[in-house]
Amino acid sequence: MGVIISNIVAIYRKELQGYFVSPTAMAIAGIFWLLAGFLFVAILLGPAGIIQQAALQDLQGQQLGVPVPPLDVPYLFVESFVGVLAFLALFVLPILSMGLYAEERKRGTLELLATSPVTNWAVAVGKLLGVLTFFITMVLPLLAYEAIALSASNPPVQPAVPLLAHAALILMAAAVLSLGMFISSLTDSSILAAFLTFALILFLWAIDLVANSIGGFVGQALSHLSLLKHYNNLVQGVLDTSSLILFASYIVLGVFLTAQAIDALRLGRS
Repeated sequence: MGVIISNIVAIYRKELQGYFVSPTAMAIAGIFWLLAGFLFVAILLGPAGIIQQAALQDLQGQQLGVPVPPLDVPYLFVESFVGVLAFLALFVLPILSMGLYAEERKRGTLELLATSPVTNWAVAVGKLLGVLTFFITMVLPLLAYEAIALSASNPPVQPAVPLLAHAALILMAAAVLSLGMFISSLTDSSILAAFLTFALILFLWAIDLVANSIGGFVGQALSHLSLLKHYNNLVQGVLDTSSLILFASYIVLGVFLTAQAIDALRLGRS
């Protein structure tokens, strides 16, 4: 067990260092921060932002002389902004995962990796943890902005809701990256891997719409596969065990399929 953990840590460090010295990864992070910062300001302070909506609702209540329940500005802000981050992640995550194995195939080093003493599971887990850690470092600066905005709330915000919302974002990212890693192990084209990952995630994101139109037992079964449905449950503060199980299942499935794909490559080369 100690050898396996040390192998995972070694792969993890190698992958993580690779992202921090990659101009492509840094460019992706810069664009992500730029768009997220712009949308942060628009959601909170824009002409149609949450603060403006709360002010207009209060003004309408005063003009009509009818008490109007105030908007829960902190909750609406967290829900809206984390939803925006998830939308941006749909484009960013396939790009981050596209080269996890495709680049190894292109350089001809995947065969060496497949026949090395390190198990395919350890390699897959190390790679997944590396790219997930990089994504988390992309999200961390945004947490500082959110903390500053939420600190002005009166009454103070209960930390459970924003923490659960961001945990949902990380779980969703881990699931997407795990599935993207599997797709990357099937091709030597990074662009194709990114495109196929985006198509798969878009399907899993929107499958709830298909399920609602079908209805019945089949519709309910498809609905359970929806990333959007379970992501929204957690963002809205509903700690649903089925949502946690679904994300964990996607993560394990991606790692398992990746290990099997590399094992099949090793057997094909032997």
